[in-house]
Amino acid sequence: MRWLVRAAGLLLVVLSVTGLWVRAADHDPAVWHVDPTAAARTGKPNDFLAAPQGSTQAPVDLTLRTAPSEPLAAFDRVAMEANRVEVVAGSVADGHITYVQRSALFGFPDYVSVKAVDGPDGASIAAWSRSRFGHSDLGVNKERLTAWLAAAGFE
Repeated sequence: MRWLVRAAGLLLVVLSVTGLWVRAADHDPAVWHVDPTAAARTGKPNDFLAAPQGSTQAPVDLTLRTAPSEPLAAFDRVAMEANRVEVVAGSVADGHITYVQRSALFGFPDYVSVKAVDGPDGASIAAWSRSRFGHSDLGVNKERLTAWLAAAGFE
């Protein structure tokens, strides 16, 4: 019985240390503020790329066909209204922004880099959402990005 208590205690310590490490992870703009049109995708199922046809080097998961007026500003308004979101680097004026959103329970950071681009029908954006930790995200990045794009008026 004593070994079970020790194992449970050790597991609790490991989980606590891991949780603190994940929550304390810094957001180095040199690493995370990347151009989504030149994204070097890893092939892991923990990222999602949306952009107009022909505006990125990597294949897109969602082709944006129409965009609202001032597409980057519209996206920025939606992103900044979401819970647990902050800007890592960039601005609407720069034409390129990277956000971090942390998960509610464990605080895992996911990064969303967005850049103003010209699409076939005018101004649009390229947006890349990806996880920092793990192999799979259970569809979280796809869900987030498609919801934010819809709320901002993209189709």
